[in-house]
Amino acid sequence: MKSNPKVAVIGAGIAGLSCATSLKAAGIDLTLLDKSRGSAGRMSTRRGDDWQCDHGAQYFTARDPAFRAEVARWQHAGVADLWRARIAVLGEAGEHGADFALERFVGVPRMTAPARFLADALPLTAQTTVTEIRPSPDGWWLVSAEHGLHPTRFDAVLLAVPAPQAVPLLRSPAPGLANLSARANMRGSWALMLRYDAPVALPFDAAFVNSGPLRWIARDSSKPGRPSGETWLLHATAEWSEAHIEATPEAVADALLRAFAELGAPPPEAWTAHRWRYADTEPPLDACHVWDVDRRIGLCGDWLNGGKVEGAWLSGRSLAQDVLQHFASP
Repeated sequence: MKSNPKVAVIGAGIAGLSCATSLKAAGIDLTLLDKSRGSAGRMSTRRGDDWQCDHGAQYFTARDPAFRAEVARWQHAGVADLWRARIAVLGEAGEHGADFALERFVGVPRMTAPARFLADALPLTAQTTVTEIRPSPDGWWLVSAEHGLHPTRFDAVLLAVPAPQAVPLLRSPAPGLANLSARANMRGSWALMLRYDAPVALPFDAAFVNSGPLRWIARDSSKPGRPSGETWLLHATAEWSEAHIEATPEAVADALLRAFAELGAPPPEAWTAHRWRYADTEPPLDACHVWDVDRRIGLCGDWLNGGKVEGAWLSGRSLAQDVLQHFASP
């Protein structure tokens, strides 16, 4: 390993956390930055005084042997478990289907738990919005909205953020990577979290929906380790969400609740809406990750590798492997 290389990872979603974990394990002098108050990205949970609801990623699968081993580590630590949900497919056969034998995992006691588990072992600086990647003759400087110029000169900078957020950072120092990021068609998604005073009498815990504005509905309180109470999550389709991305939360709730009622659900006692600006990529790119060895800038994230939690984790891990190989070369 070259003498104590300093590497910045921007973004503490699952891709950034995976990348940072591998780098730290290899002895890299690591700095992890995120604009939010903590880690997790879209593995997110909204919490209230007496309720919680996963409103981003709903579950994750594990097919790759390396990720299966990582999920087993999370299970051993008590931060993930199998979700043995009763799955349905509603509407005519179409885009959304279900593999009923598929193992579906969730964070415990909430979807954020695996990310928090990883972040606890990393030097995360939260609430730091990087606004500029500034080149120097022997590395990179970072500028953030909250703190100005970061005191460390970095030997490499790795971006683990949604493609549209990467574009303005890369436009000046790495226009080729900016153009690649700009080609990623990331779409929004509206999420609606519902609270009930009594169990909802629907014969499933989650369903793929193939008609109307909804694409996914789930009894969030059926997931393992959740508190008592009845909570549901509604996700709108990407197409409907994009067409209504600037709608008010009230207008969105009205449309999605009417669609939910048509499936047999009663009105909730309360609801909360959330707009995801960058929920998925259509179609997902298949680069896994990108490493510009000459500039020492890298990209990772689910938008580069299939659009799922597993893809994000593998993307971050594979980028870290390329970075480590670079700094280990004579």
